[in-house]
Amino acid sequence: MTPTREAPVRVGLFGLLGSGNLGNDGSLEAVLGYLAAEHPDAVVDALCGGPEVVTARYGIPATRLHWNRGEYRTASRAGAIVSKGLGKLVDVARTAAWVRRHDVVIVPGMGVLEATLPLRPWGFPYSLFLLCAAGRLSGTRVALVGVGAGAISDRPTRALVRWSARLAAYRSYRDALSRDAMRAMGVDTARDEVHPDLAFALPTPPSPGPSGAVCVGVMDFHGGNDDRAGAEEIHRRYVDGTTRFVRALADEGRPVRLLTGDACDATVVGKILAAVDSPLVTASDAASLADLMKEAAAADTVVATRYHNLVCALKAGTPTLAVSYAAKSDALMAEMGLDAYCHPAREVDADRLLEQFRALEKHAAELRRTLAERNEAADRQLGRFFTTLTAALFPAAAPTHHVPTSRKAP
Repeated sequence: MTPTREAPVRVGLFGLLGSGNLGNDGSLEAVLGYLAAEHPDAVVDALCGGPEVVTARYGIPATRLHWNRGEYRTASRAGAIVSKGLGKLVDVARTAAWVRRHDVVIVPGMGVLEATLPLRPWGFPYSLFLLCAAGRLSGTRVALVGVGAGAISDRPTRALVRWSARLAAYRSYRDALSRDAMRAMGVDTARDEVHPDLAFALPTPPSPGPSGAVCVGVMDFHGGNDDRAGAEEIHRRYVDGTTRFVRALADEGRPVRLLTGDACDATVVGKILAAVDSPLVTASDAASLADLMKEAAAADTVVATRYHNLVCALKAGTPTLAVSYAAKSDALMAEMGLDAYCHPAREVDADRLLEQFRALEKHAAELRRTLAERNEAADRQLGRFFTTLTAALFPAAAPTHHVPTSRKAP
């Protein structure tokens, strides 16, 4: 008899992917790179927020995450409210059917277990719970890989996040704070791993040398999930303080490049460009984390708010100052040896930010050496992690060597 070939493993990727958030898509790209290198025969598809973008950019089949196309738009009319409610029921069946078609479903990175930005329980937390429950019922392994987590005060959201984590077959986190947060919420994390953010596995861009340019990463920041009452005032202070900082740099003759990390950040870029009105201040059109890393690598220094703007700059080895909106940013900066260079996003003080910026530039050479050492350590850690991930999710294919991670971009 001719021996039958083992069927290729079926891998699903799940999340708000292709929806305009470059950090989410960077995590997806890192996992796709891992799968291509170590499991090239795997059949891969996605259930995601922007299926057309995911298919066009990464060449994998993708299905829309929600039946209701207006899921993330505010429903004010009766018809829209009914459609949202019906969509929640339809998504139960759609998610379960999709999960059953796979051997493994991976949620690649992202802050899926946190609420550092405004979040409604019936939005993504509900979708994640459906995924993890469907995986448990069908026997499909659901893996939360390199995710972010945080303390959540809203009870419904906290309950959905806690049960999602408990129902998942595998969990790992991008920092120790995330694992501690899940432990505090009653999840057994004894076997859960902590490793660097998945984006550190992406190729490292070359540095063209000193340019005098400063990259300033901005964000459509309105505070966190518990700041809804003061959201507009928080946003005003953030934009005003950031604008003053950018204007001061331009007045000194420094080229400033404005970076974003999500489609919604374009409104803040527009406000700053209009207010400063200088040819020295320009906006990047980066469409991926790779593009953002190239921008960061070409700059002398980076000042950024979004978490994955920070990851890109640190990965590129560029001295970075964090305008921090959450503990995860502070933890990342500390891990990379730059904990002295954090500034609160809720209270941007342009004068104080300039002082910190001067200190950052003064110690730039030393900080570049520190970042080079920390990036090498992150690469080794991710190599070991991907090996253990294969052993956990694909035991029949577990390699005996460390999986290579970060590469130099051509």
